[in-house]
Amino acid sequence: MKKLISLFLVFSIIGLCGNLYAKERRGAEIEIYKVKPKMEGTPWETAHTKGELIAVKKNSLLLLDSKGGDVTVNLNEIMIIKIMGKSRILLATGTGLILGAGTGYLIGESAYEPNSFNVVTPGFVAAIGAAAGAFIGIIIGSFISSDKKIQIEGKSETKIKEILEELRKKARVPDFQ
Repeated sequence: MKKLISLFLVFSIIGLCGNLYAKERRGAEIEIYKVKPKMEGTPWETAHTKGELIAVKKNSLLLLDSKGGDVTVNLNEIMIIKIMGKSRILLATGTGLILGAGTGYLIGESAYEPNSFNVVTPGFVAAIGAAAGAFIGIIIGSFISSDKKIQIEGKSETKIKEILEELRKKARVPDFQ
């Protein structure tokens, strides 16, 4: 009985203590395509900055790049902001694997005759279907993109403010002023 009570107390403390599961908020991974003057013959060229969105200021965005340095990008330099989404390749591959295996098994089961000298069993057809489904899933998953592009250049002030409010929700420090 004492073991049961102590086990209950341990799990209660772990379950009720929110700080044990606390995780630092992360900002969205974004890629910024900037417009900058070019010295050679053409008037404009694009450059990009990539990093975690830390804060959205009134006239700029604060990023943390891959080297750990802070980068500030002015809004008047930004042409496009690309919000990087999560990869869907694993989900699509798993779905294709399961659907291919199930379809292959059903086809193999309907064509299989137990008393014949047929080497093709339902399991074999299911394995081939699973491989084909996984391959198709990899292809489809690589084309499915949850990345979101936001055009900044040429937008009105009110539209830019709406975009900044949307970006502020995705920042590590959303209420930065």
